Amino acid sequence: MAQQATPVRTARLGRALGPEPTAVSAVVLLLPGGEETSARRPSPMMASASVRALGRRLTRAGQADGLVTHVVHYRFRGWNGSEAHLARDASWAVDEVVRRYGDVSVCLVGIGMGGRAALRSAGHSAVNSVLALAPWLPEEDVAAPPEPVKQLAGRRVLIVHGTKDERTDPELSFRLAARAKKANRDICRFEVHADGHALHQYRNEVLALAEDFVLGTLFGHAFSRPVEDALAAPPPLGLRMPLAAGFGQSLKRR
Repeated sequence: MAQQATPVRTARLGRALGPEPTAVSAVVLLLPGGEETSARRPSPMMASASVRALGRRLTRAGQADGLVTHVVHYRFRGWNGSEAHLARDASWAVDEVVRRYGDVSVCLVGIGMGGRAALRSAGHSAVNSVLALAPWLPEEDVAAPPEPVKQLAGRRVLIVHGTKDERTDPELSFRLAARAKKANRDICRFEVHADGHALHQYRNEVLALAEDFVLGTLFGHAFSRPVEDALAAPPPLGLRMPLAAGFGQSLKRR
């Protein structure tokens, strides 16, 4: 009996979240979390409700400007060392966006391990900006090269991390941001005090901050004053900006 070839796994884009605009001018790619090492196929639940809630909010906010939002479905659950599968799939997804929509700006929005994938894949020419929420980053090792930051040059970058995150070390995202800030002034980082990995306690504030950043980077909307201040402030001030309770409640677009 002839052996059947093992099917090749492929990444894919989920269906657009919400109604797709007639003319697409920008795309948000949502990169869910993952695992450090796993060759298993991701389950549909990896794109959690919080990822989709963020995507739907961004879609509604940017619909008039021509924004479309897709969740990236990975080939594997794990980052898997030097294979960096999640980052490769993120880069494939940007290529797919260009194939589908042409010359549009892309914002990579990643959560947890997806945050690392977003930061690592920012060097693609179509990427305009990166939003990394509670990004998982490897422990620093003198015997291994540090997590790269050169690919962030020319991109606007926002990192958001809870100070009580017990799954992904907020100090590691601060150190990466500090290294990146030396070559890229358009990077800032907000700390969500007393919140954990899922950022549930200040969920509304985090969603409002994400909306403010994404619409500002993709469509030139005016940033809120806290985001302006964080981008302009020298380190460490702009990299330890506290996310105020109630952020976004009175936010009005100018």
